[in-house]
Amino acid sequence: MIAILCPGQGAQTPGMLAPWLELPEVAESLAGLSEAAGVDIVRHGTESDADAIRDTAVAQPLLVATAIATGRALLGDAAPALAAGHSVGELGAAALAGVLTDADAMRLVAVRGAAMARAAASSEPTSMAAVLGGDAAEVAAALEKHGLTPANVNGGGQVVAAGAKAAIDAFVAEPPARARVIELQVAGAFHTTYMVPAVADLDAAAAQVSPREPAGVLLSNADGAKVVDGADALARIVRQVANPVRWDLCMETMLELGVTGIVEVAPGGVLAGLAKRAMKGVPSVALKTPDDLAAARDLLETAA
Repeated sequence: MIAILCPGQGAQTPGMLAPWLELPEVAESLAGLSEAAGVDIVRHGTESDADAIRDTAVAQPLLVATAIATGRALLGDAAPALAAGHSVGELGAAALAGVLTDADAMRLVAVRGAAMARAAASSEPTSMAAVLGGDAAEVAAALEKHGLTPANVNGGGQVVAAGAKAAIDAFVAEPPARARVIELQVAGAFHTTYMVPAVADLDAAAAQVSPREPAGVLLSNADGAKVVDGADALARIVRQVANPVRWDLCMETMLELGVTGIVEVAPGGVLAGLAKRAMKGVPSVALKTPDDLAAARDLLETAA
């Protein structure tokens, strides 16, 4: 079983779509996805600088469109045996798994990104910080001390803390023993109660969508569980905006299900890196440019 993984916010880099536009099918797909989202995906993926694509309302549609277009370039019309996405990547995974149409996924991510940006702007200043290493219990105690939420539990010794900017600053200045704490360049405290206002907006948009059952295995960020009902999958994606991402549990489920390889669609690298630490021995391919498609297809053929 080969898992197809869709990365989340922070994976984007300036110019990342330039090489992919050399594939006519990807260029055509991105044009349609841009129209559905009301965001110029191609321009942002080729011309916009790092600050522009850090904007939540831009970054999220850019990432989901890239995941869908490059996933289709790899899979064609086939559904993955297993799909999972990190945070906003869940919308890309849901599209590849057939729960959402590509257009519906893009309409929802446009609402999600804009709503989360508004929620971040309307609260006190908030931020996030990656915690690398350290004793798990000591990291948890330090987060509690500073009033921070473990917004992303990513496995492989990585946790992302989120909360008030002042608390993040204090946490960075006083890291747990044997841990590095790095503040992230994000617009707010995602996957925390600060994002509750965005849930209502996304829920209203989701009510206009008719989800279908997944064509293969689809994992949820909430608890790493297999989701078999389309309506449940969509409801989980909506709730996840204001709740922690448990990517560690998604990787545990992949191991339990006997996943034999991983392909991370573009902009690949982050999730494949986590898997190398937490899913030792499972081969992976990260799609960064079209040159990586051959290796990804070879890996898929091993499961055929």
